[in-house]
Amino acid sequence: MGWVQNYEPLGGLWGSAALAALPIAVLLLALGVARRSAHVSAALGLGCAAAVALAVYGMPVDLLASATGLGLVFGIWPIAWIAFNAVYFHNVTVETGRFESIRRALAGFSPDRRIQALLIAFGFGALLEGVAGGGSPIAITAAMMAALGFQPVKAVVLALLANTAPVAFGGLGNPLIVLGAVTGPLMDMRPEQATELFSAMVGRQLPVLSLIIPAFMVVVLAGWRRTAEVWPAVLATGLGFAVAQFLVANFVSPSLVDVVAALASMGSLWAVTKVWQPPTVWRFDNEDADAEAPAPAAGAAAHSGIRAWTPYLILIAVIFASRIGSLFPALPGWANITAWLQAATVEIPWPGLHEQVVRVAPITSEDTPYPALLSLDLLFSAGTVALIAAVIAGFVMRATPGTLLKVYWRTFVQMRWALATIMMILAIAHVMNYPGATSTLGLAFAQTGFLFPFFAAYVGWLGVFLTGSDASANSLFGPMQVISAQQLGVDPVLAGAANTSGGVMGKMISPQNLAVGATAIGQTGKESALLRQTFWWSVMLTAAVGVITFLQAHLFQWMIPG
Repeated sequence: MGWVQNYEPLGGLWGSAALAALPIAVLLLALGVARRSAHVSAALGLGCAAAVALAVYGMPVDLLASATGLGLVFGIWPIAWIAFNAVYFHNVTVETGRFESIRRALAGFSPDRRIQALLIAFGFGALLEGVAGGGSPIAITAAMMAALGFQPVKAVVLALLANTAPVAFGGLGNPLIVLGAVTGPLMDMRPEQATELFSAMVGRQLPVLSLIIPAFMVVVLAGWRRTAEVWPAVLATGLGFAVAQFLVANFVSPSLVDVVAALASMGSLWAVTKVWQPPTVWRFDNEDADAEAPAPAAGAAAHSGIRAWTPYLILIAVIFASRIGSLFPALPGWANITAWLQAATVEIPWPGLHEQVVRVAPITSEDTPYPALLSLDLLFSAGTVALIAAVIAGFVMRATPGTLLKVYWRTFVQMRWALATIMMILAIAHVMNYPGATSTLGLAFAQTGFLFPFFAAYVGWLGVFLTGSDASANSLFGPMQVISAQQLGVDPVLAGAANTSGGVMGKMISPQNLAVGATAIGQTGKESALLRQTFWWSVMLTAAVGVITFLQAHLFQWMIPG
């Protein structure tokens, strides 16, 4: 029997929750009010989390030190590894000059900045989220827009806003696969069955927001009046995504939702622009309309466009190849590249922590040792796949090995503070998880009774804020949400889906994602400005998810699958 968690160390839930939330408050105040850099704010939050674990929860020092170490290493692998290689991929396209071709191709698609934002941030970002996830859409699309002439901070804000609707199904449906795995036994279901139900339920929540997000983005970029001028493009982008998201989530597979929806969204936008153009081309105030290069002939434009996008076609092809076994499980062994890559995965029980902490009811149905496993998916990680794609694309674009190494080192120097931030944010999450502080906060939300379906969305939001990952938030809070729902008479499928759908809205304010976005545009230290521009939008969009969940729990129960 290891060290047993106590979720009410002060003898009462609400007082304990107030102190459990202290590290989050310190992090937000340092970042958003005191305007400290992300890595300084994360260091202050980590120090506070360690103090709460020791002084309030009474966690032994050796367990605390081990949890901190695991969080720091987990921040490197796989989180920082993915973000780093996504930025490296973009830097390779810039170094080889291919990005200038992409700029011309996008200008040929539409010189209107509103339509460019819809195409890159929402459509292409959703495709990257679907096949890779892990912060890569924010890094790549923000860097692309900044290089095209978007104001850098605004480019990241748009990327963060766009990276909401697709997150629940990111990484080929990984958040829902994780949720089904950790909660299926609690609902007396096979994990695959639970995953299908959660996928269908999320597919009946997020399409409403998928219709809203594109318009929301353009309003942030250009204002209400300028948004009204491009309503056909906005509607086509959102409707194409939402319809495909609903259909694939409910009738096909969570692994294909984002890929199909992103292609449907971009295809719908392309089709609309072939028969309609905005009455005026909207550019930034400092742009000279006359400086726009004349459009090439149709055949030349098509050839130039395909050549420009070659690096990204390579990226998507390599990622698809690495995930082919998930998409086609019946493949023979020799063709299953996914199985080859996964064979190199190593799982390490973390010394001094693995199953040394015991979780108890109501977080778990019975006393359960808390695992502490570090999974090193050395070849299957989206970061490794992005690195392989960057090298292949670099050689295709005639970069020398010396050039690729030079860009790699320059990327490390560029991202050093973002990497430190990611490591400390994940350390905060672990130092709150293993003493039980995170569970205390989750239980406090669960005490809201009749309003629980509304606040269930904020539990997921909190989990993604802490970890930067919807899959991690589902692993962290999914079981608690399901158990709480069962105790309150709420459908557990709805509660798990609310954790997922609410969690995606926390993505835009997660410090690690703010750090990745800021670094991608060369604005390290501007994370506080990003947080101030996204925080209340994140809160409001999570409230929208909460309202949808509340209505589905009490008025529209026919919408709950199963």
